[in-house]
Amino acid sequence: MGNTLDRRNKYCFGLGTVGRDMSYTMVSMFLMIYLTEVLKLPDHTLLIMTGILMALRIFDAVNDPLMGLIVDNTRSRWGKFKPGMLTGVVAGGVLMVLMFTDLGLSGAAYALAFTFFYLGWDLFYGLNDISYWSMLPSLSTDQKVREQIGSFARICANIGLFAVVVGIIPLTNLLGNVTGGLKQGWFFFAVLVALLAIIFQLITLFGVKERKGFFKEEEKTSLLDMFKVIFKNDQLLWVAVSMALFMIGYTTTANFGVHFFKYIYGDEGMYSIFALVLGVSQLSALVLFPVLGRRFSRKKLYTAATILVAAGYLWFFFSPMNMFLLGIAGVLIFVGEGFIQILMLMFLADTIEYGQLKMGKRNESVTFSVQPFINKIGGALANGILGITLVVSGVNRAGSAAEVTSGGVLTMKFSMMILPLIIIAAGYFIYLTKYKIDEKRYAEILSDLKNRGDIGTSNESQNDG
Repeated sequence: MGNTLDRRNKYCFGLGTVGRDMSYTMVSMFLMIYLTEVLKLPDHTLLIMTGILMALRIFDAVNDPLMGLIVDNTRSRWGKFKPGMLTGVVAGGVLMVLMFTDLGLSGAAYALAFTFFYLGWDLFYGLNDISYWSMLPSLSTDQKVREQIGSFARICANIGLFAVVVGIIPLTNLLGNVTGGLKQGWFFFAVLVALLAIIFQLITLFGVKERKGFFKEEEKTSLLDMFKVIFKNDQLLWVAVSMALFMIGYTTTANFGVHFFKYIYGDEGMYSIFALVLGVSQLSALVLFPVLGRRFSRKKLYTAATILVAAGYLWFFFSPMNMFLLGIAGVLIFVGEGFIQILMLMFLADTIEYGQLKMGKRNESVTFSVQPFINKIGGALANGILGITLVVSGVNRAGSAAEVTSGGVLTMKFSMMILPLIIIAAGYFIYLTKYKIDEKRYAEILSDLKNRGDIGTSNESQNDG
C-alpha cells in the first residue's frame, strides 16, 4: 500500500471497529449468558425470551436494506457514511447498556422493556454497521488494497470480539465484587464497552478521508431500486446465502463457549484461556491472509480454510476433555474461520462493481446491508439452537457439570460441533458452484466500468475528501 491516503485510511478505518465489535459481542454472545447465569431465568421464561430474541432479530433483519437505502441516499458535507456511523454508535450504545441494566422488572413488564431496548439497539447498530462496512469498497477498487484494508479491519474487529470473550467473566466478577453484586458488575462492564465503541468510532469519523470524484455521481435510489439492487444481483444473492450459512455455524459454536466449559468440561475458568488461544489463532490467520492472498487464489484459500474447519470440528467432537487437545482443535477451527471471514467480506465487496456494471449504480450500502441482515439471522438461529439445546440437554436445570447426563453431553456436543460443520460445509458448496467473480472476472468488470466512464482510471488520481 504505497499510497499515503490508502495507509491512513487502512489504520483509521480498521481501528474504528474495535469498540463496535465489543458492543456487538456483548449482545450476540453474552446476552443469553446474562439471562441464564446472572438473572437466572427459569426454563419457561428462558424459552419465551429465546422466542422473543429469534423473532426480534428476524423482524429487524428485514429493516437492514431500508437502512442501506437511507445511507445510500444520504448527502452531507461529511459524506454519506459518517452521519449513520455517529448516530448508530451513540444511540446503540445507550440501548445496549439498558439491556444489561437491572430495572427491577419481572414477567411481562421485563419482556416488554427488553423487547423495546433490544429492537432499538438492533436498529441503531444496523445503521452503524451498514454505514461502516459499506465505506470499505468506496476507499479503493484495487482488490489487493481492499484486502489490506479489510484484513486490518477484521483484525481490529476480532481484537474487540476476543477482548470481550476473554475479559468478560473475570472483569464482571471483579466489578461485581467492587460494586456489590454480579448484576452491577455486568452493568458497569456494558457502560465501559459502550464508551469504547464511541471512542474508537471517532477515529474513523475524523481520520478516514473518502475519495471524491472517482465514482460517477448517481441519482438517489428509490424503494423499487433497492429491491432491484438485491434481487437482480445474482452474485450478491449467492454470496449472501453462503455467508449466512457460515455465520449460522460460526455463531452457534461461539455461543456455546461458556456453557460448554462450565457444564461439559467442568471448569468455567478455562473458558477465558481457551478464548485467548482462539483469539490469537484467528488474528494470526487475518495477519497472514494478505501474504497468502498474493500467492494463492481466493478459491484455493477458501478450500483450505474449509478443510481446516472440518478437521477442527471432528477433532473437537471426538477429543477427550483435555485442554491441550481441545486447544489444537480450536486453533484449526478458528484459523480456518478467520480466513473465511475476510474472504466473505471481499466477495461481498466485489459484488458492488458487478452490480454497478449490470444495473448502472454502485449502491454500496444497500449491498452491504445484507451483512447485518445475515448476522442477525445467523445470531437469531444460533441463539435459538443454544436456548433449545440448553433446555433439551438439561443443562439449564443443572447446577454443575456433575448433574449433566451423558445424553445431555452428547446433545450439547452435537449442537456445538457437528451441526455447525454441516452448515458451514453447505455454505462452501454454494460458493463453489454458484459464485463466478474470480480475480480474472473482476478485472474484466473494472475495465468495462472504466471504458463506460462509471469509475476513474486510477486510484492514485483520486482526491482527498
